[in-house]
Amino acid sequence: MASSPSVEDLQLVLAISRTGSVGTAARELRISQPSASQRLARLERTCATQLFLRDTRGARPTPAGHELARRAEHILGHLEEVYDATRAAATGRRLVVGTFASLAPILFPVLDAELADLDLEQQVDHGQQLVAFVAEGTMDAAFIAIADQMVLPRGTVARPVGRDELVLFAPPGVAPPGKGKLPLRERDLPFSTYDRGGDEVRSRLIALGANARRGVTLSTTVAMARRRSQLALIPRSALSHELRPGERLIPASFRYRLTLSLVTGPTPPDRLLALLPQLRESLHLTPVRKTPVRH
Repeated sequence: MASSPSVEDLQLVLAISRTGSVGTAARELRISQPSASQRLARLERTCATQLFLRDTRGARPTPAGHELARRAEHILGHLEEVYDATRAAATGRRLVVGTFASLAPILFPVLDAELADLDLEQQVDHGQQLVAFVAEGTMDAAFIAIADQMVLPRGTVARPVGRDELVLFAPPGVAPPGKGKLPLRERDLPFSTYDRGGDEVRSRLIALGANARRGVTLSTTVAMARRRSQLALIPRSALSHELRPGERLIPASFRYRLTLSLVTGPTPPDRLLALLPQLRESLHLTPVRKTPVRH
């Protein structure tokens, strides 16, 4: 058996993971169940680990099976679009851009409006995975906030788009922080940041007297504050265009800066580079005087 899995192998793993049954997966792929079982057994020997726990209730993926199914879905997804991508690339009109979930509803509407003449494919994932896609050549660019907190793969270039800052979001009628060393004393305060500094932010809020709790996304944190009429600590960009009547942003009681970066291959898309000043303005970021970091 070849050292690399075949398309049929990946399709089988994905089908079993989705259906929970080797027999159902075999019927879906129009092969016999013994053939599917033999192929799965060969795959498990090659991986030197069990991929599925099989019993009378069906087949359940092990952690290794989950990982192989996840990668199979990613690889097969790219294969399905390879011809469309090839044709679009020939005309220079296709652009694949990714970012993390919290920034997507803020960033993509701007890009969609400004790049309306292009076939813009939007993808959302964690920053580290987005950078991996750029490095492997399946993504043209990624906007992430952890470029300066990770080792970038060889062949990628990180350009700072701008600096963001944490601010206090105050719904109507919510009092600002108090005075003294504990301006947030005994105040419930949701917070969210899009880099890896969540633990540091929590510690700083607790030191100021707050009962800090983390929101899973920026929009969730804002919604929590609105529903319970509380202050929330969020990046300024999170509410670039969505402040409602009576809502306001207040400077945070401590300084904490985030850097949004554009990660590309060695030759970045010219259209995206030209848009960076406008993105900075739209997201209320401040310029960063830094040269691109190449890896």
